[in-house]
Amino acid sequence: MTLSHITAAEAAAMIKDGDNLALSGFTPNGNPKAIFRELSQRAIREHEAGNPFAIGIFTGASSCQSVEGDMANAHAIKFRAPFSTNADFRNHVNLEEIDYEDMHLGHMAERMRHGFYGGMDWAVIEVSHYEIVGNTCRAYLTSAGGIVTTAVRLAKRVILEHNTFHNPNSRFLHDTYEPADCGFGRKPIPVLAPYDRVGHDYVAIDIDKIVGVIDSCIPEEARAFKDVDEFTSKMGHYVAEFLVDDMKHGRIPPQFLPIQSGVGATGNAVLAALGANEHIPRFNVYSEVVQDAAIKWMLEGKIIDASATAMTVTNECLHTVYDNMDYFSKHLTIRQSEVANSPEVIRRLGVIALNTAIECDLYGNENSSHICGSKLMNGIGGSCDYERNGYISVFTTPSIAKGGRISAIVPMCTHVDSTEHDVDVIVTEQGVADLRGKGPRRRAEEIINHCAHPDYRPLLREYLRIADKGHEPQSMTAAFAMHDTLRKKGDMRLTDFSEYLK
Repeated sequence: MTLSHITAAEAAAMIKDGDNLALSGFTPNGNPKAIFRELSQRAIREHEAGNPFAIGIFTGASSCQSVEGDMANAHAIKFRAPFSTNADFRNHVNLEEIDYEDMHLGHMAERMRHGFYGGMDWAVIEVSHYEIVGNTCRAYLTSAGGIVTTAVRLAKRVILEHNTFHNPNSRFLHDTYEPADCGFGRKPIPVLAPYDRVGHDYVAIDIDKIVGVIDSCIPEEARAFKDVDEFTSKMGHYVAEFLVDDMKHGRIPPQFLPIQSGVGATGNAVLAALGANEHIPRFNVYSEVVQDAAIKWMLEGKIIDASATAMTVTNECLHTVYDNMDYFSKHLTIRQSEVANSPEVIRRLGVIALNTAIECDLYGNENSSHICGSKLMNGIGGSCDYERNGYISVFTTPSIAKGGRISAIVPMCTHVDSTEHDVDVIVTEQGVADLRGKGPRRRAEEIINHCAHPDYRPLLREYLRIADKGHEPQSMTAAFAMHDTLRKKGDMRLTDFSEYLK
């Protein structure tokens, strides 16, 4: 039996207004691209003709410009979950044009199975290769896992994008496994070490669901992150030295523990510092993504094994992996996000969670998703999956932004993603605040003394002085004053609490 080959335009014409599409991919990697380049153009034509056209998009994490940026600009997204980092999408969300649910990545597949989002009309999956075995199509994924196993099982119809840009041997990196639904008798996920594989290297799809295969050869719409700068380099150094100190005091075993590192320049800087630190032994990675820095350290032997849901790497780095498949097939595992972000597995392995924040407040709450409380920046992604369940949870952020006009250490976060109960350590280019074993007042002093920029320490100490006394001193009026000054004048340095407290 063979599958029908269709063009991207023919596939896009099958999608109806209001349909829900579940996709492969996790970050900009592994997404189907050809069909969405046609869908966004179709949406523009439909709207010009006076016809409605908007769809629901469900992915493992953020995706790429073709999937969410171009579709958002074409006003073709009615609902989106669970995460985005796309600037065009962000703009349309902040204009309140798109219904967007910012959701923990580890929950996404299970919420789909339980029907929280209604039915899935389509699954659109990027593959590097496929083969027919009986009445089943074995689809081999490209550079990411995501929610594919659940997507293809729930979807009424499936479209494959066979992207020959990817090496068909990418199959040897994948471990596809779908946990059972919750309830009595549900078995543990049997991942006991970062590299453990517990499923298959393919995704099984009922052949009767597949309406066609799109042939394409499209590079990943990968983004290169900023180079390590003075701020990120210092933060990486402080994180490494903090972990070395914890190891010396016996809080981290001598063989070390697996590392999770968030996406971005700071994540790359932290991995660079860990790899270069002579006191940190060879270590493993259990994370959502591996970036260029992780691939480098794997080739050099500093990272032993790595588990992730995606290779969030440049196309050059991706081909480095493909050119060294004999090595990476034995040391790199790409999982489904429900396993990579599983609280059970994260807790069992004792993962050290390293993520980035937009702002942190004096008691350890952090905001990683919204500017001034209301404007979406990105989303929480999987940071809370790891921070809530990791052995040590670390958040990094530069102490200031906008040339010093904004302090990232604030009296009260305008939006909270991880609460003070889940944040163990805050790191800025100023230093490290270890919040473990400290009450609110001591946490505040630790954060001001070690993480706040010197220009803002007097203002933050003044806030503590005038705050209403109690277990966790706060002044809603004074906290509002700092953010109101920023909103009106664009510079927190101009805050004068006294004029608000008259």
